[in-house]
Amino acid sequence: MKTGSDLCRAATAALALSIASLTGVTGAAYAQDKNITIVVPNPSAINNFPLHVAIGEGYFEEAGINVTVEAVNGSASVLQSMAAGQAQIGNPGPGPLLGARARGEDVVFIYNQFPKSIFGLVVREESEVQGPADLKGTVVGVGTADGAEVGFSRAILTDVGLAEGTDYEFLAIGDGGTAAAAFLNDEVSSYAAAVSDAAIIESRGIPLREITPEAYLSFFGNGWAVTRSYLDENPDVIEAFGKALVKGTKFGMDPANKDKVLEHTTAGNPQEGEDREFAEALLAAIQDRITPLDMSNGYGYQPPEHWQMWHDSSVESGALSAPLDDLEAAYTNQFVEAWNAE
Repeated sequence: MKTGSDLCRAATAALALSIASLTGVTGAAYAQDKNITIVVPNPSAINNFPLHVAIGEGYFEEAGINVTVEAVNGSASVLQSMAAGQAQIGNPGPGPLLGARARGEDVVFIYNQFPKSIFGLVVREESEVQGPADLKGTVVGVGTADGAEVGFSRAILTDVGLAEGTDYEFLAIGDGGTAAAAFLNDEVSSYAAAVSDAAIIESRGIPLREITPEAYLSFFGNGWAVTRSYLDENPDVIEAFGKALVKGTKFGMDPANKDKVLEHTTAGNPQEGEDREFAEALLAAIQDRITPLDMSNGYGYQPPEHWQMWHDSSVESGALSAPLDDLEAAYTNQFVEAWNAE
């Protein structure tokens, strides 16, 4: 998922947030010195407000784990960091994770943070384009060449019979402000925009119109993932992490806590909090995308049928050269009940 580089580029290097260890968690005694590095695909704190609320409200501290958050550029970099052992928990998109598994990397999605699509295919409001089929012969803007939005938009265009390289081209134009400039300069006819990107572009005086087919709005977005070896060796840490994240989500969804939430996200990314009006608008948009259509399973649950949709679209579009042998190995719901128990 991408956000505005012009608002928060200075935060990209690393968001070091050390949380002191405590013990005595209800139901389990976690040892001190549970140190985890979490890697996210962009420096936005509002996009990951549950994480920053959990840090600011001390939920990780209560769980007895020390958290360091580092921002990198896109899902591919997230997965590379995890594969290299530089991070224990990452926040990739489902498409890139499936691609990593196809390459033999045993990475597992553990928490569905965005049960609603975080991306949308958008055009300028005055554009003659009315739907994806009208993008034949055009250039489609994306944040990075290997980001989750590429697989999302490729699947949409494949659905209407358009082939990459023949009927359209992708162009990496960055995110937020740089994407706005690409629109103004007519470098692209459309853009695969994250919620935050669209908000930034429109704040620059460029009204947008979404042309995403309704079926694709149900494709879930980025979530939390670990390697299989880390999952097997550290279930206590994963349970503690998810509990803190769910608590952060519930706190952050309460309208009465809006000011406190923005205080925590601004601590995580000061530049992002400078424009209060924009920050409030982005928070509202992210809150909507984080809310499951069906709350019966609580936060973090991954409907198997939605994974099948991602998988089948990835195969059909060519993002996966062949179906995966075991799609169910790509995700797990084993911790969801425990995370939502409180």
